[in-house]
Formats: sequence, structure tokens, C-alpha cells
Amino acid sequence: MTNPTRTHRLPAALRTPQGIAASIGLVLVILVTVFGPILFGDLATERSIPDRQLGVSLAHPFGTDDLGRDLFARVIVAARVSVLLTLGATGISVIGGILLGVTAVLLPRFLQRLVAGLIDILLSFPWLLLALFFSVIWGTTAVGAMLAVGFAGIPVFARLTSTLSASVASSDYVRAAGMLGSGALRTTVRHVVPNILPPLLVNTAAHASVTLLSFAALSFLGLGVQAPEYDWGRLLNEGAKRIYVDPMAAIGPGIAIVLVGVVFALLGEVFSESSSKKLPPKAVRRRRSTDYVAPVTDATPVVEMADLRVAFPGRDGEMVERVHGVTLTIASGETVGIVGESGSGKSVTASAVAGLLGPEALVTSTQLMFREIDMTAVPNMAERRRLGVEQAMIFQDPLTSLNPALTIGRQLREASEVHAKMSRADSLRRAVDKLNLVRIPNAEQRLGQLPHEFSGGMRQRAMIAMGLMGTPRLIIADEPTTALDVTVQRQVMQTLRDAQNATGAAILFISHDIALVSGFCDRIIVMRDGRVVEEIAADRLDEATHPYTRGLIACVPDMTTDRTTALPVIAAADEETIPA
Repeated sequence: MTNPTRTHRLPAALRTPQGIAASIGLVLVILVTVFGPILFGDLATERSIPDRQLGVSLAHPFGTDDLGRDLFARVIVAARVSVLLTLGATGISVIGGILLGVTAVLLPRFLQRLVAGLIDILLSFPWLLLALFFSVIWGTTAVGAMLAVGFAGIPVFARLTSTLSASVASSDYVRAAGMLGSGALRTTVRHVVPNILPPLLVNTAAHASVTLLSFAALSFLGLGVQAPEYDWGRLLNEGAKRIYVDPMAAIGPGIAIVLVGVVFALLGEVFSESSSKKLPPKAVRRRRSTDYVAPVTDATPVVEMADLRVAFPGRDGEMVERVHGVTLTIASGETVGIVGESGSGKSVTASAVAGLLGPEALVTSTQLMFREIDMTAVPNMAERRRLGVEQAMIFQDPLTSLNPALTIGRQLREASEVHAKMSRADSLRRAVDKLNLVRIPNAEQRLGQLPHEFSGGMRQRAMIAMGLMGTPRLIIADEPTTALDVTVQRQVMQTLRDAQNATGAAILFISHDIALVSGFCDRIIVMRDGRVVEEIAADRLDEATHPYTRGLIACVPDMTTDRTTALPVIAAADEETIPA
């Protein structure tokens, strides 16, 4: 028996007036395109000299032409040529634009600029002018017109794709995919392209409407479909000669162009409102986890860093050093906190440990090792797999750290399936176990949800679960409690502690809040202007000697703080008048 409570409903976007109109219109266009020539083909070609140039009547809704052929039937039959050529040209524009735009993002910076310059040059010409230019190259035929209009639209989609791809490529979840060992091509196909599809679909539908009009214009000018073939543009040209005698001879093809163009435009509106909600995976049987990760017991330091220096290109092209000689060692199972104000180099130092600094960064170090892997060199395949399962990165904003186009379950499974070579069923069971470990209720159902369906605290815990899908030896938490209220903050901190207890991993915790770090970490590294100014045990924080550390402590109010006086302010780097 079927479940009586289960219902199958249309997507929300298709239940709106626009969605209903677009659906009906699309069905009619498909029916006319497929069956029009079959049902009206003979009537459209049948000549009748006595019936030539008749006006509008019930027998001939659009009248007849100078050979007595029914114009309404010819408009119906012309739909196939007009629609197929429009779809072909749109496909050429979209596919060519996506390939060119994505390639431009993957190329080195110098070649990116060359491709971007070429796209800008092509965009400086009016689109129809480019279409006319290409039509001269390929000739005045239907196929030539399709190629001309299609190639003329490539620069438009190339610019759109490159702009969207560059924006998505700088997101945290793309950086996280890189840390998991995903190559540039795989990252582009799996993480970049799915997230630029919605605006591409909207622009594709709008572009199809413009392409239809361009085809009609070329055929109207005699540069498109040639006799004996005909499309709406040719019919419009023929009808324009009799517009004052028989207006419907020209208005009929025009109505067809407008109606199909409106259908394409409505499809664009539906695409813009619809969300790519995916069905949840099949239920995973709840059972006790059998893949317990044993705590780390070896004495190899997780991180060994000596004299780390990181520089970035400035506005004048000269390299500007942002991290100056940081030395740090993290032992297995240790929790180390890095505190400091914005711009002190905390996140850059952590990104260097994870190998997430881009090619524009100049990283030099006497030693920069993660469990005997040299992070200053390009890792080989085996090292990439180790890094993918032994490092976990929790970014500041989980909404941008998680891929909005992929379900939580798919993102959790990636590390296990790619690096640990688990089957889909095993990785699903492991994902459920990890979501349960981080206290996310209804884990099986949550696997099929998208990140925006999670609350802020749940997204952060899902990021922690993602890191636990491998065998983490280091968890880098880059301000994981930012913008969370104190209750959710406590839950996230407890989740991190539980994850550490379950795996024995070391934690590198980055925060502005020295009070939070002192209650969570074993050791505190205080950074300012890219330098380590003090290193102290968390339980001895009240013995801090550096004025900057004492200033950070003084800026944190407690229950005994005098509320009638202003909180102290940390002085500039060249001043040392920080209150004790």
C-alpha cells in the first residue's frame, strides 16, 4: 500500500501565475514545433490561384499569399525552423561562453588578462553588428545565420561566466575543496559551475528571446533563411509589402514572434524564482558506527613552523610582507589559540598551515611541516590524499563555507569517497554518524537539505562534521563563533571539544576574544601586525607581561567592571600607553 500522507506537488515556482503561464506556453510551443508541419504542411504548400491574396476569414485566419497559400498554416509550419534555429544559436552562445569564461578563470593571471581583453573588444561591438559580420563569413543560409547569431552571443556569456566564476572561486567552500585535494578542473565542475547555473539559466532564457528576434531580423533583411524554406522573418518580409491591404499578413508572423519571445522571457522569470531543491537520499539504516577513529598516539608534532613569512603584492606590484617570522609548534591533541585584532595575521598564518594561500602569496619559511609533509612544496598525490583526510578547516562564515548548490550529505561524503575511496553507502552511514556526533537531530533527513535550510549554529556544526569525515589530525577553527549568540557559541565550542576527544586531533583556534580562547585552549599565541608578541599558557594568562596582551585582557568586561567608565582602547602599534 502507498502512504496516504505522501503527496507529490509541483515546485513552488511552477504554481505561480508566471509559472503556469510559462508551462502552458512552453507546451504549446513544443506541440506546434513538433506537430505543426505534420498537420498543416500540405495546407501551407497547397497553391490556389483563385484564392490568391484573400483577406482575413474563418477559412483563412491570416488570409492567403500571392499564390493562394494559407498564411496561418505557413506561420504554424514556420515555427519549427524558427524555434530550432533559435535553440541552436542559443546553445552555441551559452556553451561557447561558458567554456571561454571558465577557461579564462583557470588560466594563469597573464593569460586571464589576454582573454578578458579579447572579450572586452568583442563586447565593444554591437551584437547585431557581429551577427551581420559572421553571416557574411558563413553565407546567407539558415545554418550560416544560426552560426552567426550563436557566435555573436558568445562574448556576452563569456563575460557573465568569467565574472560569476571569479566571484564564486573566492568563496570559502571553494578554498575548502582545495584543502580536500580537489584539483582546479574538478573544483570548477563540481563547485563553481553549479553555483553559477541559476543566473546563467535566467540569462539563457532572456537571450533566447533576443535570438529569436535577431533571426527574424536577419531573415527579414534577406540574410537568414532562403527560399524555398521560410521562417517567421521571411513571412514578415512578404507580409510587410501588403500591410496596408492585408495587415494580418504581417501581423500574424509578428504575433508568433512576440508570443514565443514572451514564453522564453517567462521561463527566465521562473528560473530566477525557482530553487534547486534536491530530494533527500534514501533513508540510511540507523546502526552503531563501526568506523571509530582511534585517537592519535604518535609523538610526531602536527605542525612545525619556523620563521614563517608571507608577502602579498601591493598596489604598485611590490611584495608587502604581512606575516613576519612566526614560529609555532603544535603537538598531537593540543589546543592552541591565536588571538589578535583584525589584520594581525592570524588567518594568514593558519591558511599557510593548511596550504590555502593562493599563488599570489609569497610564502617563505625555514620549516613549515604538517605531519612531515612540506607545506611550502607542491604535494604529490599521496600527500594530497593525506591532507584531504587529516586536515579540517572551519571557516568564519559557514553560509559561505558550504556550497549552496550541493546538499549537506553530498558535501560531507566528498572527502570519504574521493580520498578514503569509500562506497556511497558507507560514506552515507559515516555522514549520519558524524551529524549525530555533532548533535544535529534527524541526521538522515538533514543529509538531503541545502545549507540555507540550516540555522547558523547547525551550519557551523555541519562544518565540524565535514572535518570529521576523514581522520583529522588538525582542526583549524577560524573564528567559528562569529555572529553567533552565546548559547549557540557554547554548543559549537562543546562540539569542537567532543570532536577532539573522539579523534585526538589538535586544534588551532583563531579568535578576537581572548576570554573565550583562555577558557578553551591549552596555550595562547598573541599576534599583532604579523608578529607573535607573546606566547603563554592559558591558565597563566593573568601573568601576561606584554602591554598588548594586557590591553586585550583589559578590553574584556566582566561582572566587576565599572559601567560608569568607558572601556579601555588599545593604542596604535607605535604607542605603548595601553592601560594595565
